Amino acid sequence: MDLFDKCLARGLKDEAREKGIYPYFHALQTRQDTEVMMEGKRRIMLGSNNYLGLTTCPEVIEAGIKAVEKYGTGCSGSRFLNGTLELHLELEAELASFLGKDAACTFPSGFQSNLGIISAIAGHGDYILCDKENHASIYDGCRLSFAKTFYYKHSDMADLERILSNIEGKGGILIVTDGVFSMTGEIAKLPEITRLAEKYGARVMVDDAHGLGVLGEGGRGTASYYGIEDKIDIYMGTFSKSLASLGGYAAASAEVIDYIKHCSRPFIFAASVPPASCCSALAALRYLRAHPEIVTRLSDLSAYARSRFREKGIRIIDASTPIVPIWTYEVENTLRKAKEIFEDGVYLNPVLPPATNPGECLLRSSYMATLTEGLIDEAVEIIGRHIPPETA
Repeated sequence: MDLFDKCLARGLKDEAREKGIYPYFHALQTRQDTEVMMEGKRRIMLGSNNYLGLTTCPEVIEAGIKAVEKYGTGCSGSRFLNGTLELHLELEAELASFLGKDAACTFPSGFQSNLGIISAIAGHGDYILCDKENHASIYDGCRLSFAKTFYYKHSDMADLERILSNIEGKGGILIVTDGVFSMTGEIAKLPEITRLAEKYGARVMVDDAHGLGVLGEGGRGTASYYGIEDKIDIYMGTFSKSLASLGGYAAASAEVIDYIKHCSRPFIFAASVPPASCCSALAALRYLRAHPEIVTRLSDLSAYARSRFREKGIRIIDASTPIVPIWTYEVENTLRKAKEIFEDGVYLNPVLPPATNPGECLLRSSYMATLTEGLIDEAVEIIGRHIPPETA
């Protein structure tokens, strides 16, 4: 067998292209905003993770420009060697303060953050308990760690405790979960998870990529939403969503962060976050701290969108985050509806297996604090022309 035979094998992507319903790699011609030009036509953007809308914030843009002018376009090295700027240290200190932790460290991307944190903290002889619907980067971090990994049923606390109660080795135990599950918008059961962690001597790590800027006091995330910040051992997050930039971070005790910085291969062997991205994220964080009302506005708009879908009889997954998924069930139906709605002027993200179970496909809509009720009304009317109402 030739190594490249797999590249020539036909799959869903080929069938979708032939049917004219391939949904990926649509090219933006304008900046990431509530309304965009995409492939020559205006589209209402309901498929972005730009939750606070800060990619177009003048203060954030200006910060990025000034960083390039002062520091140049890149660092040309890892944080471990020549790639640490005073900007990185400033951003890490303000992140740690915002999240109520001793220290933080940054990674070039959110994906690398999960790889770097998990593979450094857990190793041979240790145990990881991972929610089955966690992000792919968590799965890959578990693989890279070489720890024994168990996958508990999604948000099933009885299954989590069953696994914890059967661990017999002497290694350390890490429970890792998304704070907000990215495809459904569901919020993790952190109070129950932390209770079980205390009972069985485990540590807890929360991937709050979709929680920062969205939930909690002033947007401090999922643990703040529940009022249990002191129960979380490690926070992971990204700059590419609410903080309108690129990169990721870990926040924890000073000892844990120092250990990660000296043992994490994705941290040590990757070039550092470029100056513009670092300074833009810092400016976005400062904007969030100065304007906590933007989090309330985001929540209100998301609730408004859910109410409009319910009025139309469109079946959604009803959570309390800016992620509002619409049920479309089968793969081809999902792709066709995404295409129809895109051509009619709204961008949504199709969610297919393995991100969902077979027969449980979705169109994922997501909301920004800079949207208006008028734009949401227009988008819901367009979507309603293509998604039939359900009575169930």
